[in-house]
Amino acid sequence: MAFPANRLRRLRINSLVRSRLAETEVSSRQLILPLFVRPGRGLRTPISSMPGQFQWSLDRLIPEIQALVRRGLRSVLLFGIPSRKDNRASEAYAAQGIIQQAVRAMKKKFPDLLVITDLCFCEYTPHGHCGIIRNGHLDNDATLGLIAKTAIAQARAGADIIAPSGMIDGMVKTIRQALDRQGFQNTLIMSYAAKYASSFYGPFREAADCAPRFGNRKSYQMNPANAEEALREAGMDIDEGADIIMIKPALAYLDIIRRVRETYHVPVAAYNVSGEYAMVKAAGQNGWMDDKTVAREILTSIRRAGADLIITYHAKELL
Repeated sequence: MAFPANRLRRLRINSLVRSRLAETEVSSRQLILPLFVRPGRGLRTPISSMPGQFQWSLDRLIPEIQALVRRGLRSVLLFGIPSRKDNRASEAYAAQGIIQQAVRAMKKKFPDLLVITDLCFCEYTPHGHCGIIRNGHLDNDATLGLIAKTAIAQARAGADIIAPSGMIDGMVKTIRQALDRQGFQNTLIMSYAAKYASSFYGPFREAADCAPRFGNRKSYQMNPANAEEALREAGMDIDEGADIIMIKPALAYLDIIRRVRETYHVPVAAYNVSGEYAMVKAAGQNGWMDDKTVAREILTSIRRAGADLIITYHAKELL
């Protein structure tokens, strides 16, 4: 039917109609809140480049999580900042490492909270790279042994999902085999399958104290110009046993989210990263735009592109 009988504005005439006819929904069940935890007591240290985000000690973090759970928080992603760093990232897989402590505390207090643990070594090494360095380069295969040890330590602590983020070839197969051998067949893997070498990570490197001390991570993170390679990476990780595939960053890579969603029939996650968060908050603080409505629009676009789960620092305010 042509105009005037067919008037599409009727479908958006008021908020009641718009809300009920919305094709895309962002709800608490899809949001994952990243958190930075470190040893100590009484710590709630602001992250200057990420307004509203903090490094937490466990005694301060647990009450914060309790309040957020009451408001609908269902999932968290944990990043650890250790008390000491060494070239073999030993705090990452220590039984009393900060992530293992945090997982045990959270699962005891909040058994229905989905706890996801990042698995990478950049926070745990003095050089800030994601594994063992030999002759100035990351040694992929030597790093796999540390990945296996860390996955087992996190699973023993009670992690529901292990999320390897180093873009190390073979990391998913290594984790799946290690978990299965130790009886953790039901522990999921959410792979950072398409993690691009992005400038949007800048604020995170302050938050997690993980900036590389030399060189960069372009030899293992993906070239932002490449899309077909992302499909290859996702396919390989699925073949190796990944349960969930992640794309990172999200906002500048909506096309990659869509292509992965259309190619593979697995749950897809996207990481709305620190730089994407920081630029929205900075603009809001300067009065240039309404950061809360912009954040909702961005997260809606990520969902619309095809993400089932969204890791985002905006989760707290959206709750």
